[in-house]
Amino acid sequence: MARLVAAFGSSHSIMLTAERADWLTAFRDSDRRMPLFDRTGVARSYDELLAVAPRDSESMVTDDKLLAAHERTFAAIAELKRHLDATSLDALVIIGDDQHELFQDAMMPSLAVYYGETIRNAQAGEFSTENWYKRAQRRRLEPERDVHYPVHADLALHFVTGLTAREFDVCAIREILPDQYEGHAYSYIHRTYLMGRDLPVVPVMLNTYYPPNQVQPKRCVALGRALRELIAAYPEDIRVGIIASGGLSHFVVDEELDRGVIEALGTKNLDYLAGLDPKRMQAGSSEIRSWIVTAAAAADLDLKWADYTPAYRTPALTGTGLAFARWS
Repeated sequence: MARLVAAFGSSHSIMLTAERADWLTAFRDSDRRMPLFDRTGVARSYDELLAVAPRDSESMVTDDKLLAAHERTFAAIAELKRHLDATSLDALVIIGDDQHELFQDAMMPSLAVYYGETIRNAQAGEFSTENWYKRAQRRRLEPERDVHYPVHADLALHFVTGLTAREFDVCAIREILPDQYEGHAYSYIHRTYLMGRDLPVVPVMLNTYYPPNQVQPKRCVALGRALRELIAAYPEDIRVGIIASGGLSHFVVDEELDRGVIEALGTKNLDYLAGLDPKRMQAGSSEIRSWIVTAAAAADLDLKWADYTPAYRTPALTGTGLAFARWS
């Protein structure tokens, strides 16, 4: 029988592919164009957020503090990679979201599982290096040629049929169009943590961002529990890992939300996670759902390590709650 032997969590923010210098200056312009919400879930402009920011908010985003956050974050990424490298796995389930990469508003499933034999990540190709944001996005792609990463198709199909039997409405994806490739929630994991490792993955996709059918937190807990059951019921003797890709709060940092989530991960408080108010999980904060699924799946494991940096990047306190974790 299969065993879930480890679980992980990693942010995949554009901050993690941006250059060190971009942390100091570039976001002050780009964050004015991001979808911004306050803690009650109300859409706000950058200027509205700046007007209600603490008086000392400028002191929270000095060069020294941004560089310290950068150093801590990339040390955490290296630590998580060491944990992954040291874990013997036969398959890694990636819980992530699709942001208009495979799906558009014309057809947006709330839950999808990819069960093809491989999944493609595209070559970055030629592009202007002057646009820092596009340059950072391109780092999630392949530098030299397309890569077709292995998928544990049998386990993925087992998820499709098993979740359907458990009354989850699953969009089953066997292949993608020739001009499509895996979304950044998955390519970031491949490019950052799995390079040089021929480890089959199972891409599980949640709609976290887009109304009207985002997966609710309570349903995320149910999904994680179902995945745990299905892994245990898989007849092959394999070692399985699962990783949450994305989060935590952004594009407005909500430390209270983030720290509450991390505490609940450590205490296995699934009721707390199930009861999170979806209004607080708007825009990028919606990716906390991937962590909820992973925490529920990993309920038989213990949170052994976590690192969190509230990476503020403007005086309006926009930024990302950057988090990394390991269960075993």
